[in-house]
Amino acid sequence: MEATWHRDSAVGRLTMTLPIAVIALLIPVGLFLDELPRVVRFAPFVVSVGLFGLPHGAVDHLMPVRLSDTALGRSLAVVSIVYAILGGLYLAVWAISPAVALVAFIGMTWFHWGQGDAFALRAFGDAGHIRTRSDRWASLIVRGGLPMLVPLLGQPEGYQRVVNGIIALFDPTATAAVTPLFRLDTRLALGVGFGVFTLSSLLWTARHVWQGDTSAEGLVWDAVEIGVLWVFFWLVPPVFAVGLYFAVWHAVRHIGRLAIVDPAAQQALDAGEWPAALWRFYRDATPLTIASLALFVGLYVWVPTDGSLNALLAIYLVGIAVLTLPHVAVVTWMDRQQYGKTYY
Repeated sequence: MEATWHRDSAVGRLTMTLPIAVIALLIPVGLFLDELPRVVRFAPFVVSVGLFGLPHGAVDHLMPVRLSDTALGRSLAVVSIVYAILGGLYLAVWAISPAVALVAFIGMTWFHWGQGDAFALRAFGDAGHIRTRSDRWASLIVRGGLPMLVPLLGQPEGYQRVVNGIIALFDPTATAAVTPLFRLDTRLALGVGFGVFTLSSLLWTARHVWQGDTSAEGLVWDAVEIGVLWVFFWLVPPVFAVGLYFAVWHAVRHIGRLAIVDPAAQQALDAGEWPAALWRFYRDATPLTIASLALFVGLYVWVPTDGSLNALLAIYLVGIAVLTLPHVAVVTWMDRQQYGKTYY
């Protein structure tokens, strides 16, 4: 599949312009957010339960139907099995070794959020400078690392509180295993390494512009987005920053991807009727979103907590982790269907 949508198209404005505008406008929040009630800091994750965040993965069962002409019954059965097996195995890892499961969650989310942005840049962002396998991997590593690594560098105390809170749900003593991540020397090494890689990736992909293979517009927008996200995740406390990014950046861009493989939704967007496209998305996502909530209820019953906001966030993130692994499998399959087996 070759990109036929652009930043100035309806789907381009919704998936590319809207997210960066929201993120950029809320950067100043990082200067005073700690002074506001905790409920404000947790608000993006609360909103993500019903608005974009959790629902964005609840249409996975329809992807084989829309991308390979698979019958609905078979599609639902196959995706259900993938979710049951991968989600069940990963949940067992959380019970056995929560520190390993947490590090795996960070790595998995790094890859998944990177793959989501790499697709969006090519499909909606006029990113002619991202065209080879090495370009895509460089972009994926940078884009996934921005929400997963930069908060560790700029907001280590807040990052550690969240990480320790998740691990402590299962084994409070296991938090010691991840303590080295938060040492100054570790963060300095990661920060320098990732900063150099960020600049190197832009220079590497810029070769297509210098060679005259594409215009500089996509590269400039890529650099602007990366710069905005570096500042955002450095300044804004992690709970608010990652929650907001999940809801209004990653999820929105994936919903745009869902729209372009749904002919009726795509037609509605092209006609400027975005409420109709959004209604189709929620119609498709509602059943499995409700089913996913049952997982969170089950986790709440299974894992003892004190009922605090921090504990509820930890439960939510473990549930998201369990759902993310099979979702990554489905999205990786989508990449191969839409761009071919040589995409990665």
